[in-house]
Amino acid sequence: MRILMAASEMAPFARTGGLGDVIEALPAALQARGHEASVILPYYRAIREFPGLRAEPTGVTMTIEVGPRQIETEILEAETPSGTQLFFVRRDEYFDRSEIYGADGRAYQDNAERFIFFSKAVVELARRLIPAPDILHVHDWQTAFVPVLVRHRQLPFKTVLTIHNIAYQGAFWGVDFGLTNLPGSFFGPTGVEFYGRLNLLKGGVLYADAVTTVSERYARDIQTPEFGAGLDAVMREQAGKLRGILNGADYNTWNPATDSFIAKKFSPSAPAGKKTCRDALLKELDLEKTPRGPVLGMVTRLAEQKGLDILIPLLDRLLADDLRLVILGEGDADYTWQLDVAARRSPGRFAFRRGLDDALSHRIYAGADVMLIPSHFEPCGLGAMYALKYGAPPIARATGGLYQILTDFDPSTGAGNAFLFYEYSSEALWDSILRVKHHFADAESWRRLARLGMKCDFSWSAAEREYEKVYESLIGAVSKPAAP
Repeated sequence: MRILMAASEMAPFARTGGLGDVIEALPAALQARGHEASVILPYYRAIREFPGLRAEPTGVTMTIEVGPRQIETEILEAETPSGTQLFFVRRDEYFDRSEIYGADGRAYQDNAERFIFFSKAVVELARRLIPAPDILHVHDWQTAFVPVLVRHRQLPFKTVLTIHNIAYQGAFWGVDFGLTNLPGSFFGPTGVEFYGRLNLLKGGVLYADAVTTVSERYARDIQTPEFGAGLDAVMREQAGKLRGILNGADYNTWNPATDSFIAKKFSPSAPAGKKTCRDALLKELDLEKTPRGPVLGMVTRLAEQKGLDILIPLLDRLLADDLRLVILGEGDADYTWQLDVAARRSPGRFAFRRGLDDALSHRIYAGADVMLIPSHFEPCGLGAMYALKYGAPPIARATGGLYQILTDFDPSTGAGNAFLFYEYSSEALWDSILRVKHHFADAESWRRLARLGMKCDFSWSAAEREYEKVYESLIGAVSKPAAP
């Protein structure tokens, strides 16, 4: 099969979270199974400046209509080391910026225009490719407009939309509907309108031939008012084409036995390098060495979803003990300020680094004894997979995809790979921290627990087969009625 994936992120070139990791790994996994998988991305400044990546002109230029404007763009191409073909949509007005979605904690005001433009460019490129793709697989709201365009123009592509986080919907003022150049009939309950606003994700859900999300549990969660972010009724209506597929971890990238970013490689059979990585992390971040308690790590977006509102109230209590805390992340300005203040109050025990430093994130997973994942909701939980592989059992709230990845540690049997809590509260999180401190004191038991997690296998093999089933079901599917 020929699959063209469209997304707004791809590791290691431009990444803010798990979406980028998936777009790096899934096309390569599909190629290994004999499919032709390529990726189309915006040509961000970060991609243009990425070391070793050479994007060459294809000679393809296009004129894209966005509202009243006719916008010229060119298509560049490159190839990843694994052989995945990359296409880039270049329009410096939209993508030559310091960040992907916004700066200083605020989204860019023209994000609707930027990604409507990008989605239209994706469709135009798909029309020009020879041989044509069988499947257009789009990811999250930034490309969710693609299935709407395909249905409106009655193009011969099957479309798959993967929702990585339903909280981010591409919801904009209703006046931005004019940027779509669609007939007015699309701005209604059966189109891209949602309570008077333009909602790109809702449109994609309605018009995609299949909708997937990143775990079986999350596919159920988003059909409920608690986790559907307002779209739960839409998801229930479309449940017949909704499927949950747990993401895989790319162990070519996230593997302490081969990781070039860390101080010393290690594995379940040769775990000694873990201590070297721990010591190196503390030294790198100017933290006091040889704490009696564990080193706690957290690599995250600074967003309410990630549980910062229940973690931050515990910081003074947590750091009163002889342990270390390392947090790497970027996002909400208020959380950034609170973490900065806390780190300045405890300079030898808590290091906060603002940003999206891929190399440092690897060193944190390698050097931490425990990773914190206190999320309010967690669609998949790639971070939990990485934590297990690097011998850092997570403290996590049982939610979403974490149900499929983690099991609570039972000291009576030695079973389990994490310390779970269920109530979303600071006190429930604190109880799990106390459990960790108690069990960490038993060094041999802790080493067994870490080794057990390192042996877990969450590779892409199962997920890629499930995506194949989705694609195959569509290629043989009967075409649906045209859109209004």
